[in-house]
Amino acid sequence: MNYLLVNGSPRRGNTWKLAELIKARILEAQPDAAFRELHLAQAALPFCLGCSNCFRLGPEHCPHRAVMESILAELNWADGVIVSLSTYNMAAPALYKNLEDHLCYLLHRPCFFTKKALVVTTTGGVGAAKAAKTAAGTLTGIGFNRAYRLAVPSHSWNCFAPTEKQSRKARAATARFAADVGSGILHPPGLLNLIPYNLFRGMCVWQTSAGPYPTADGPHWTDPVRARRCYDAAVPVRGYHRLFGSLFYGIGKVAGKRVTVSYRK
Repeated sequence: MNYLLVNGSPRRGNTWKLAELIKARILEAQPDAAFRELHLAQAALPFCLGCSNCFRLGPEHCPHRAVMESILAELNWADGVIVSLSTYNMAAPALYKNLEDHLCYLLHRPCFFTKKALVVTTTGGVGAAKAAKTAAGTLTGIGFNRAYRLAVPSHSWNCFAPTEKQSRKARAATARFAADVGSGILHPPGLLNLIPYNLFRGMCVWQTSAGPYPTADGPHWTDPVRARRCYDAAVPVRGYHRLFGSLFYGIGKVAGKRVTVSYRK
């Protein structure tokens, strides 16, 4: 299995120590596991400009394309992604939020359906659970099959040592995550994932090159295979998923005919 450690903090402090413990635990269970590290502070990714090129034209038109292509290559290499981020003011640091901003177009055109993630965060006080939940929600929104969470209060500025209770919690979260990645099993989508997926599938019936404001969403969702399925072909679905997806596909189709997103600049 291939694992990518993403350091979404500007330092290698308390949260990174916890991520390294998780890495050690995974190697105990999977000695052949391969690891890579991505430190966003070293990636030198400029702040997102909000130009909407990724939405309108495709990610290849991002002004920060060179950096983003290298980051996407790392994400595509991995089977499991461990996101290490500190909690600042009950949220992720700006460094990691900037990466999320660059990936926002994938909320329209999700991928990464075969990958799983573990979001790890620590905080000196409160808010870690909220930060982890938000980051995990974005990961599942852009397609990750599962996003596990581990939020731990460190009560320390720079000398974090997990308590026995925290160590047990970390071991349990790591075991669930690593076993899931190692199994290769893909879980059916949650209903909350099916809603935006099928809304976009329906809305983009009208996003053709002949329309007034064509975007990259149109070719993506009108692809012959994708247009017929309630979720990505790699992921198993149940009968009720198809019914639920069809309902929101119909809603999206009606909404897409009445509402035009212009992306005017």
